[in-house]
Amino acid sequence: MNEKVESLILEHLRGMRADMASMTEEMTGMRAEMPIIRQHMAGLMAAQTLHDGEIAGLKVSALDRIEKRLELAE
Repeated sequence: MNEKVESLILEHLRGMRADMASMTEEMTGMRAEMPIIRQHMAGLMAAQTLHDGEIAGLKVSALDRIEKRLELAE
C-alpha cells in the first residue's frame, strides 16, 4: 500500500477509536443512572398504589353516605 493510503486508514481508525471511547463513557454513565431511574419508578408506582387505595376508600365512604341518606342501606 502506498504511504498516503496507510496514513488515511490510520487517521480513520484513530477517529473511530475516539468515537468508541466516547460512546463507552456515555454507556457507563447510563448504566450508573439506570438503578436510580428504576428506584424512582418504583417509588412513583408505590405512591400511585397508595393514592388509588385512598381514592377507593373515599368513594366507598361517599357511596355509604349517599345510601344512608337515601335510606337504601341500614
